[in-house]
Parts: sequence; structure tokens; C-alpha cells
Amino acid sequence: MAANWTPASWRDHEGRQMPEYTDAAALAAAEAQLGTYPPLVFAGEARALKADLAKVAAGEAFLLQGGDCAESFAEFHPNNIRDTFRVLLQMAVVLTYASKLPIVKVGRMAGQFAKPRSKPTEVIKDVELPSYRGDIINDIDFSPDSRIPDPQRMVRAYNQSAATLNLLRAFSAGGYANLHQVHAWTLDFMGRSPWARKFSEMADRIGEALDFMKACGIDADTVPQLQATAFYTSHEALLLPYEQALTRRDSLTGDWYDTSAHMLWIGDRTRFAGSAHVEYMRGIGNPVGMKVGPSLEPDVLLRLLDELNPAREAGRITLITRYGHDKIESGLPPLVRAVMREGHPVVWSCDPMHGNVITAPNGYKTRPFERILAEVRGFFAVHRAEGSFGGGIHAELTGQNVTECTGGAVDVTEQSLADRYHTHCDPRLNAAQSIELAFLLAEMVSEELAERRKAAA
Repeated sequence: MAANWTPASWRDHEGRQMPEYTDAAALAAAEAQLGTYPPLVFAGEARALKADLAKVAAGEAFLLQGGDCAESFAEFHPNNIRDTFRVLLQMAVVLTYASKLPIVKVGRMAGQFAKPRSKPTEVIKDVELPSYRGDIINDIDFSPDSRIPDPQRMVRAYNQSAATLNLLRAFSAGGYANLHQVHAWTLDFMGRSPWARKFSEMADRIGEALDFMKACGIDADTVPQLQATAFYTSHEALLLPYEQALTRRDSLTGDWYDTSAHMLWIGDRTRFAGSAHVEYMRGIGNPVGMKVGPSLEPDVLLRLLDELNPAREAGRITLITRYGHDKIESGLPPLVRAVMREGHPVVWSCDPMHGNVITAPNGYKTRPFERILAEVRGFFAVHRAEGSFGGGIHAELTGQNVTECTGGAVDVTEQSLADRYHTHCDPRLNAAQSIELAFLLAEMVSEELAERRKAAA
């Protein structure tokens, strides 16, 4: 257990990117209400994820983390949950087939409601209002009443997260993830994508292998891994009153866990000396992620790692890089060298989304697919050069047929962005772009593994 730590000790530190609630009594009532609710996840599940991530840190598995930029109350629908889950299953199969590594699947789902903002207010037609900070805090509607932080939104977010988790557990363990269903995971609207055809061809080969195994007496009835999959949830632990209210002491170990998700991460704007978010995260037993980018110096990173993982427990820390396609190859190596020199057993994961946002001439925020891909290539190039293992991808994506990121084989153009631009926050990869990324990523992972085997020979 962390020294001099309680679930509330973060309140004595500087907390950025959190709202100022005008009604303290209403906030206390919402926190008390959440404190009586059942945990959304369990400590044993968080420990299982940590063990899986320890394999990633050792180069024996690969992390696939993806989902919505920001979940919303308005788009809460079982079909949306199912379709994002389907895309992640497809991506995992592609990566497993190519790399021959187990894929650790973590969704940005069932809790990804709060969003950091670059400015506390926004202006539309000379009207200035507080920024939208995610449905767990206020409403996206641009009106004075909608932008007032409402603590009861935390309760609604909990209930939606519980329903989402219930469906995800049913999908992952109830037969939907059965490898015999691999053809059924392809979404109907992806028919025109060449990568959908490539996935279908791969699914044929998997089906033939499964038929052969069945003839040998090996099928889903005898090998449970063929009909179910482990699927974990994660979100940025931004709204600390919500996280504290769902912090529970594990009855088996006595350790504290945040039961709002299996994995939590600290964002680029909240990882600093004296941060309330770092203080909170150092005391929970969950696996912890941390965004790292151009503003982070190696010495500061090492101090943060010592604070968050003093025991240097493998699987505890995932470093999620977010640089931009033109900065990663110069910015990342000093951090990798420092971490390797000090012997911290981290997972290195690439977020190629956040550093590559541009504004199209028509005013839409977008992320060009070629820049996303360039940052992923740069990420693996750095790790090959430094002798470390690039072990993960962290992407904002959806199973919906949206037009938010330009490019890819489906060729979303700047002119077509307005066709199906549905995000509540940042632009997401659609299903076809996600599968394309998975195939291209699989090639890079295979090359990285080949280099590691050559170096070890």
C-alpha cells in the first residue's frame, strides 16, 4: 500500500481540468450516493489485466486499446456498443494472426465521459460560456444552463457504464467472441473496403484451421479460449470526485482499487509535480496509464515513475506516447533511453491520434489517416533503434460509419467530412479505417518481432 495515502488525499493537491461545482451539498450527495453503489469492476479483474500487461512489457503480448473519444448520453445504444466491440475483435484477430502474439484488449468504454479542454470557456457568435467537459460534467448544448456542472450527471454516467459493462461481458463471454463467428464480425457497410475483403480472406483461413482442429478433437467445447475472450475497460481518471466515490478496499488483499474501470490513465494536462491526479493514482492497485509527449522531460518522467510505481511492478505502468507524426522520432528516444537506463518495466503504447488534429478549410476538426500512420511508423522505428519493445496502440475509433478522419482506403475527403460527422469531441477512425490500421500495424509488429529475434540470435 502507498505511504501516507487515502482515497481523499488528492484533495490536498492541485487539481486541474476539473469543474467547479456551484452546489457543494448536491456534489456531496452525489458522491455519497455513488459510494453506496456496487463496484463496476473487481480487484481480481484489475490484477488479471496487470498480469496480461506484464507480458506486454516483456514483449510476449501486444496491447490494443481503443474506443470513443468521449462517450455520450445521447448516443448510448446497444448497437453502438456492439459495433465498437466488433471492430476491436476484428483488429485483435488481424494482429494475432500476423504477430502470433496474444492481444490484450482494452476498450475506451464504460466510463470515458470526461474530457480535458485547452480553454475553460468557448465563444460562439460573441457569446462566451464554460467549455463542454463531457457528459459526466455538463451538456454539449450551448446555453448557460446546459454548461453548469451538474453532479447528478456522475450518477447517470455510472448507470450507463454499468449497462455498457453488462453488455460487454455478455459479448465477450457469451459466444459472440467465438472465433467461429469471425466472418460475422464484419460490419455491413464495409463491403466496399479492400481491407474488408482482405479480412474475409483471412477469416477463411482461420475457419479452415478451426475445422482441422475440430477434426482433431479440439473445438470451443474443449478449449474455452475459442469461444470467449478477456475484455477490459479503461478511461482517463479526470473527474476525481467520481473516481474517489468508486474506490474500494479489496477484501482479499486490503489494497485500494478504483472500481470504475480496470485501467485508468493520467492525461497530458494533469501529469505534473504536485498533481492531484498523480496523487490519487499512486495509491490504487489498478494498472495505470500515463500520456507522454513533447512537454515531458526524461528526468520528470523518471520522478513520476518512481512515484507511481516505486516497487517497479511489471504491468503497473503503460506509457502512452502522443507526439504528432513530425515529432515522435526526435522526441521519443530520450524518454525510452531514460526508462531503459533506470530499469522501469513499462508498456510502451502509441497514441497516434491526439498529436495529429488539424482544422479543415470547412471548419471541421479532423485527423488525416496518413499522419496517424506516419506516427505509428515513427513509434516502431524508435523502438527498433533503441532495442525496446513498442507494445501497444491507443486509438480513438468507433464501429459507426462516420466521416471524421480523412483518408484511408475508403478515401474520406475534407469535402465529405460533413456527411456523417457525429463525434461529441475529437474525430474518430471509422470501422474501415480501423481495420486498415490493424493490417498495417500487423506488418509493423511482425517486422519488430523479426528484428528482436535477429538481435537475440
